[in-house]
Amino acid sequence: MSAKTVTDPDQLTGAERAAVVMLALGEENSKPLWETFGEDELRELSLAITNLGAVTSEVVESLLFDFVRNLSSTGSITGSMDSARRLLKNVLPADRVDTILEDIKGPAGRTMWDKLANVNERTLAGYLRNEHPQTVAVILSRIKPEHAAKVIAALPERDAEEVMNRMLALGPVQKEVLDRIEQTLKTEFMASLARTPEKDSYEAMAEIFNNFDRATERKFMETLETKNPSAAERVKALMFVFEDLGRLDSGDVQTLLRHIDKSVLATALKGADETMKTVFFSNMSERASTILKDDIEIMGPVRVREVDQAQQNIVNVAKRLAEDGEIYLSKTQGDEVIY
Repeated sequence: MSAKTVTDPDQLTGAERAAVVMLALGEENSKPLWETFGEDELRELSLAITNLGAVTSEVVESLLFDFVRNLSSTGSITGSMDSARRLLKNVLPADRVDTILEDIKGPAGRTMWDKLANVNERTLAGYLRNEHPQTVAVILSRIKPEHAAKVIAALPERDAEEVMNRMLALGPVQKEVLDRIEQTLKTEFMASLARTPEKDSYEAMAEIFNNFDRATERKFMETLETKNPSAAERVKALMFVFEDLGRLDSGDVQTLLRHIDKSVLATALKGADETMKTVFFSNMSERASTILKDDIEIMGPVRVREVDQAQQNIVNVAKRLAEDGEIYLSKTQGDEVIY
């Protein structure tokens, strides 16, 4: 059976188009490009070349013209994540493009263990809290001791003790187990760190509602609930409010307390329920909590607007700390974590 002859560029996949260009450039001219490809890209291009068959000179000329035109359409070249995505989509399947870009946007490092070394210890500890202690022990045994020490210190005390005991008893780890752990870290943890999707309209609206004062928020939410109940539910699910701070763990509450003004906290708790007061009082020394309770008691009447503003200020501080990887803000009662 004779090989097919390609007479139209539209007959070719992205990888096949790249294969044509590389063949047309020749061995010497294409060598610098080949050296930039990773193993997977080399394998994909090689496969495309192997199965390419005959390509007419008109198709080759058309593809080379497109290649040169795209390269020189402007006087300068500006690199960006978007331009990388567009170029990769021309030569690789969509799922491979996503994997490569997530790897680029994630922490730097040649191996998974190198990458973990560049992850903030509290961010890594936040992920490991939900893993089996034996898995955590294996992971921490593979990273640098100074980084492992910081991660262990960021774990809840009981979890840290369990992990250290398992590390002491840890023997040689089978390659299959390590490979499985590395793959899980890549597909779950690293992907979540690198994933920065554009906000959809509901996320953008939730951010707007987060910045309303409480009175304005209630007014517009009631309107939205009346006219579009399903949209209101989606927006509320995406919002982060003062009461959501009740799901912070003790270490994160203590970190937050170090970054907020105590007079602002007193005003915020003046209008909070007992549950939220307990969240903060229980993470302060007895003396500090007593002083704060006295401050709230002698404060006298406070306008609702002032309470709302104080609570929003604390939420804003919490969000900033979360963006810096110092605390973890959970939107749900479960284990989902926002990095």
